[in-house]
Amino acid sequence: MSTSERIQKLIDSNDIVLFMKGVPAAPQCGFSAAVAQILGKLDVPYESVNVLADPFIREGIKEFSNWPTIPQLYVKGEFVGGCDIVREMFQAGELATLLADKGIKASAS
Repeated sequence: MSTSERIQKLIDSNDIVLFMKGVPAAPQCGFSAAVAQILGKLDVPYESVNVLADPFIREGIKEFSNWPTIPQLYVKGEFVGGCDIVREMFQAGELATLLADKGIKASAS
């Protein structure tokens, strides 16, 4: 299975996928920590993928999304964005709306 096929399978198999450096309990960069914290505040289940554990995924996700940085958030197969976009959407209430529109119940806290 190619790297892009592995990435696509992860995205297709989970409602929310966060490609990040580290894991939610121990992020390895501040940007990944910020997005994990936002998802925690929304109290939504998500799959996290530690790109540091797999160099093929780490480079492959950048090509897959045509986005140069990590973290990257996907919701129901759709690329949402990186840390700045997710943070802005969360602060504006747009991330909770997006999740609701996709049938994912999020807490408003």
